[in-house]
Amino acid sequence: MDETARRRRASDLIACLDLTNLDEDCSEADVAALCERAATPAGPTAAICIWPRFVAFAKARLDPRIKIATVVNFPEGGDDIAATVKETEQAVADGADEIDMVIAYRRLPADPAFVEEQIRAVKAACGAARLKTILETGELKAAETIWQAAHAALKGGADFLKTSTGKVAENATPASARLLLEAIAEAGGHVGFKPAGGIKRFEDADGYYQLAEAICGTGYATPARFRIGASSVLGDLLAVAAGAARAGAKAGY
Repeated sequence: MDETARRRRASDLIACLDLTNLDEDCSEADVAALCERAATPAGPTAAICIWPRFVAFAKARLDPRIKIATVVNFPEGGDDIAATVKETEQAVADGADEIDMVIAYRRLPADPAFVEEQIRAVKAACGAARLKTILETGELKAAETIWQAAHAALKGGADFLKTSTGKVAENATPASARLLLEAIAEAGGHVGFKPAGGIKRFEDADGYYQLAEAICGTGYATPARFRIGASSVLGDLLAVAAGAARAGAKAGY
């Protein structure tokens, strides 16, 4: 890829970024700063991803071109469906455009029907908001179980398959990404894909972009169907987009 193509790709990746702050000590000031960062010199990110308690606050401040994503059943992935539905309904009422829900991954591989039921119930509670299902692939570990989780999510009506919370030891990996993308392709290629956790540099983000295009087809990796869950990668993407020298990325989601 020549320099012009790299700069163009970096801008495309920024447009697919869910700029994230899910720090335990996140404050309104942090969310306000995130809203400002999301309207980058290279164009807006696809969304910000924040705790539910900040959705209404962000809604009043965020560039309207940028979606608000929030998390439910996060990060534990519990199995209280009613509680997760209630949390989802409140987030949507507060103005969330997208819901990133951790599935009850500990129910797998024994009870995929429960996971499907959970996803279907939360999807119904989303209304017009899109549902990204977080499978926590690093905890599922076995390829067969990850595949099972992906199919339960697809059957339940998920709009996106997302690898991870970013809160466990192993988050997005090329191997887990390939499994989710192959499940999406098998189902027709209309569901979105979001790798999250450990994506810190242009090369990380571009690797997932290329993998998505290779498996799901040229033109798949647009903001409507491809997102990157990260915070620290933005600085590197902006540097590449501007053709500037890059500093080492800090740790982040």
